[in-house]
Amino acid sequence: MTDRFATTPFGGRSLSHAMFAVQEKTARAREKLAGTDRNHPEKWALLRSLTEARTAFFLSDRTIAVLEALLSFYPETLLDGSAPLIVFPSNAELSMRTRGMSSATIRRHLSALVETGLIIRRDSPNGKRYARRGETGEIEHAFGFDLSPLALRAGEIGAHAAQARDLARAVHRVRSEITIHLRDVSKTIDAGLSEERTGDWETYADELAALSGRVSRHLPLETLRVRCDALASLRERVEKTYLASLSDKEMSASDSSFEHHIQNSNIDHQFERAHETGQKQSDELQSQNNAPGRIVALSKMRNRLEAARRNRNRGDGGLTGDRPNLETRSVPMSLEAVLSACPQIIDYSRDGIEDWRELVNTAGLVRSMLGVSPDAWQRARDTMGDINASITIAAILERIGDIRSPGGYLRALTDRAEIGQYSVLPVIKALDGEKRA
Repeated sequence: MTDRFATTPFGGRSLSHAMFAVQEKTARAREKLAGTDRNHPEKWALLRSLTEARTAFFLSDRTIAVLEALLSFYPETLLDGSAPLIVFPSNAELSMRTRGMSSATIRRHLSALVETGLIIRRDSPNGKRYARRGETGEIEHAFGFDLSPLALRAGEIGAHAAQARDLARAVHRVRSEITIHLRDVSKTIDAGLSEERTGDWETYADELAALSGRVSRHLPLETLRVRCDALASLRERVEKTYLASLSDKEMSASDSSFEHHIQNSNIDHQFERAHETGQKQSDELQSQNNAPGRIVALSKMRNRLEAARRNRNRGDGGLTGDRPNLETRSVPMSLEAVLSACPQIIDYSRDGIEDWRELVNTAGLVRSMLGVSPDAWQRARDTMGDINASITIAAILERIGDIRSPGGYLRALTDRAEIGQYSVLPVIKALDGEKRA
C-alpha cells in the first residue's frame, strides 16, 4: 500500500477540502525531506509547544489531551516526518489514556485534529484501526491516524509557541504595571485625604474607582495597555497635586527624619498584630483593586466624624444614655495618659473629658460614627469592660487612616481579649511613643 494518494474517510464521513489539502501539503513536505536528516522533533517537546500555541490553531485543552494520547501509542521519542507515522488505537484504548473520555467526545476531538491538519485519517477498508505484519513480524500496512503532519509542522508550531510566550510576558508586564499604578495612586490619594492636603482628591478617587476592579486574565493586551496608560496619566496628576501641597519644610526633611519615619512605620505592637491576622498575600491584588472603595469610605467616615464634632453641643449627640457601673481598678493607666495618646476623641465630647464616664459616653458616639455596630460595641464592653473598650475606640479613632474596617478591627481585638491576648496598655504606649518621636 502506498501513501502517495489521498485517502478518503470510511463510511458516511465525507472528504473535505481541508483534509485533501493537508494530505497534499504533507506529500510535498516529505519530498523536500527526502534524503535529509531534518525535522525529527521530540514528540513531548513538540506537544508542549503546541499546548502553548493552541489558540493559534483553535485547539481546546481536551483536543490536546487526545493528541497526547495518540502520541503515547507511538513507540519512538523522535518523530520522523519523512514517512507516515501511523498509530492505530481503538476508542476504548484512547478512552483509558484520556482519563475516561467518552467515545463521542474522542471522535469530536479527533475530527478537530484532522480538520486542523495535524493528523491524517487513514482508514482501512472496513473502518477498523489495525496493522498487518509480514512474515518477519514487521508492520507492512497500518490503518489509523498518521502523525507525520504534526512533525512536518514543527517549525510552524514552534514559531507560534514563541509568539504565545512573548504575548504572555507582555501581558504579565502590563498587568504588573497596572497593579503598581493602582497601589501607588490609591495610597497617594489616601495620604492626601488623611493629611487634609489641598487637591481634588474626591475626583481623583472617582477616576481611580472607574479604572479599578478585577483585572481579568482574558483581557486582550491592547485593552490592558489602554487601562495602564490611563492609570499612568492619573498617577502623574495625583503625584503632581500631592507634591504641590508640600511645604518647603516638608520637602527639605532631613535624612534622619526620613529614616526615623521608616523605623516607626512598622511597629509590631499588639494593636497592629490584631488587625486581620487571617489575611494572606494572595489577597493583595484584590485589596489593591478595592483601595478606591476604601478611600471613598474613609472620606465619608471623616465627613461623619466632622459632622459629629460640629453637633457635639446639640443635645446628647447620640451619647449613651445609660450610666454604666464603671470599674476602674482594672484600668492599667490614668485617663490623662489615654487622652495624651488619643487626643482626637476629645473633639467629640460635649464639654471635654474629665472622667472615665465621659470617655465611655464619648466613645459611644464615636463608635457609631466609625460604623461599629451596636452588637460589636456591646460585645467589646462585655469582654474588655466599659473603660478598656472605650480606650480601644479612642485608639482606633487615632489610627483611622490605617484601618480598613473599624468594626472588624474591634471584633478581632475582642476575640483576642477573650483569650487573654489583648491589653490596652501597649496600644497606648505605642501611640504615645509615636507622638513623642
